[in-house]
Amino acid sequence: MVISKKYIVVAPFGGEPKTSDFQIVEEDLPSLKDNEFLAQAAYFSVDPYQRVKLGNQFPCDMIGGQIAKVIESKNPNYPVGAWVMGHFGWRTYTNVNPAVSERSPQKPYLYVLPDFGNLPVSLGIGVCGRVGNTAYFGLTRICQPKPGETVVVSGAAGAVGSHVGQIAKILGCKVIGIAGTDEKCKWLENELCFDSTYNYKNGNLADFLKEKAPNGVDCYFDNVGGELSNIVLSQMNEYGRIAVCGAISAYNAQNPLKAIIVQPMIVSKQLRMEGFQVNRYANQTMEGIKQNLQWVEEGKLIYREHIWDGFESAPNAFIGEKWHNKKKLIDEEKIKLKKKEYEKKRNIETIDLQNDGTAVVSDSPYIATTGDYVLVKWGNEKYPGQVLSIFEDGQL
Repeated sequence: MVISKKYIVVAPFGGEPKTSDFQIVEEDLPSLKDNEFLAQAAYFSVDPYQRVKLGNQFPCDMIGGQIAKVIESKNPNYPVGAWVMGHFGWRTYTNVNPAVSERSPQKPYLYVLPDFGNLPVSLGIGVCGRVGNTAYFGLTRICQPKPGETVVVSGAAGAVGSHVGQIAKILGCKVIGIAGTDEKCKWLENELCFDSTYNYKNGNLADFLKEKAPNGVDCYFDNVGGELSNIVLSQMNEYGRIAVCGAISAYNAQNPLKAIIVQPMIVSKQLRMEGFQVNRYANQTMEGIKQNLQWVEEGKLIYREHIWDGFESAPNAFIGEKWHNKKKLIDEEKIKLKKKEYEKKRNIETIDLQNDGTAVVSDSPYIATTGDYVLVKWGNEKYPGQVLSIFEDGQL
């Protein structure tokens, strides 16, 4: 018999979640029935939506997606050794009946991960999972940006926002990101190649947009809501498109917020504003995953992960998830240089790629920074590449 640990939420969150809101309990899992399989969790997701979708009955099981490995199976479609993404919640083991997916509010409830090659399977709940698909479908299906248009992203340093901005750049758009610290803004510009960024805690957003988007804003990917979004709408062009993905500004509010009147701007500018959940595109899940995976492999999508070790650390990871996507604690913190031809976005410098996988700048006083496009020498061969990681003092 397998004993599973799981998290329950003992009471509704009163503002910011606290570790005392969670409790670990154990349960005995019965033997597998026909068509079931046993999944062992490897990674849990921590996402803003988990704060507002727990329902009204407490205590309740903590919700969320996880990457799990099939360790026992009576279902030929889920063989032992397969990696799956499933909305099993925060639990160590799960007896899974795939038929349950028809009754789950989260779509898709379950699927086998495609082959990620040498990339970590944890991407299945990140850039190549629900997060990535939220960015991909929200931008391409709702905003539908055209090359040369200006795209503004709020919550731009978050997992979804940073992904949206990069896709918009891939599609040939001018990208403006809005974030909450100077550190985040520098990361967006220096590593993800956003055209410009704004720290919403400083200055005047309306004046900033008039300067950086003098021809107006065509698309707005809204993760935040509130007065900030009202200002962006005021700077939009006629027939602009808005994808409403979230309302982070209100998630921890304990009192009702005063409504902001946006209808006059929507009518006068003939804007199209549409809310969405990625569940809508469940039957196109693999399209989004494979496209994002291709961009990662080509070096066009940069990702970072913050991985908390241990089942007991889940609440702390959840409470601090706002900026964890920016960090990365996995064993591949070495420079990655792709043998691909990329558009030159910065001055190309030459670096020598050593046999041990490290790289050094050569024959130039220029110090490379993360995100730079450089000319790489391997022996007598040269090819373009992109600096995706950098250590202290400009060392690659």
